[in-house]
Amino acid sequence: MDNWKEVHLIKKSLLQRSTIQLLRFHFSVFLMPVYWFALSVTEQINIPRAVLVFLILHGLVYPSSNGYNSYMDRDEGSIGGVAKPMQPTRQLFLASVSMDIVAIILSFWVSTIFAGCVFLYIICSRLYSFRGIRLKQFPILGYLIVMLVQGALTFFMVYHGSDLNLSTDVSWLPILSASFLIGGFYPITQIYQHQADREDGVTTISMLLGKKGTFLFCAGMYGIAMLLLWFFYLGNEQTDSFLILLVLFFPVVLYFSQWFFLVLRDESNADFEHTMTMNWLASICTNIAFITIILLNKFG
Repeated sequence: MDNWKEVHLIKKSLLQRSTIQLLRFHFSVFLMPVYWFALSVTEQINIPRAVLVFLILHGLVYPSSNGYNSYMDRDEGSIGGVAKPMQPTRQLFLASVSMDIVAIILSFWVSTIFAGCVFLYIICSRLYSFRGIRLKQFPILGYLIVMLVQGALTFFMVYHGSDLNLSTDVSWLPILSASFLIGGFYPITQIYQHQADREDGVTTISMLLGKKGTFLFCAGMYGIAMLLLWFFYLGNEQTDSFLILLVLFFPVVLYFSQWFFLVLRDESNADFEHTMTMNWLASICTNIAFITIILLNKFG
């Protein structure tokens, strides 16, 4: 009898399938380009700290944010990276809080400034999803928060934390570019969720723009991001880096254009499958581009 009780307790202590699924560790790949971009412009990289920064953000902060969002939303339809989400349990909330605490503690090994930035990121993430405030219900304010936090703040965190001297002297051009890259990526991730968001009382930036308008808006934001990157690389005499970015981003532009034409003919093509393909393609191509730039400029 005691053995059965022991087995039951062990099972209860293990992470449930729903908790693992809803933390969505693989979703961190979609946010990874900002990390590699910031690392690519860091003059002198402290590799151990850069690895720690990566693990804190992609192994703890981002999954925790995903988990908390799922705990608040209790989605029944497809969400980013998961076609058929399970229902969250109290364990997901506890896992999210625990991961936040560990992330903040580890962040002090990087610097006090980095820890403060991680804390700010977590607070903004919670305010975005928390039912009592729910910034995501405000289409413009919620969108700007995502741009600034996942773009500018994250870029600064990575740059500062990975720099050999923990520099805070960051050029405004790459920070602005990172924000516009996120700004061009985020609305397209919402394009298949209009009905679900409407039923949840949320108005997203994509709903405000409409499905066709979302494509045009994202194209414009990416265009601004690329223009800013051109000025940045030109000013630093790194036009080869910009060329690498353009070449590796071409498949994304091609798929985006083909998908847009499909949506123009039939808006039902703005679905989960096309969105996920777009997200994976954009993330992988952009990650490869910035990693290539790092290898050529730092180790070439």
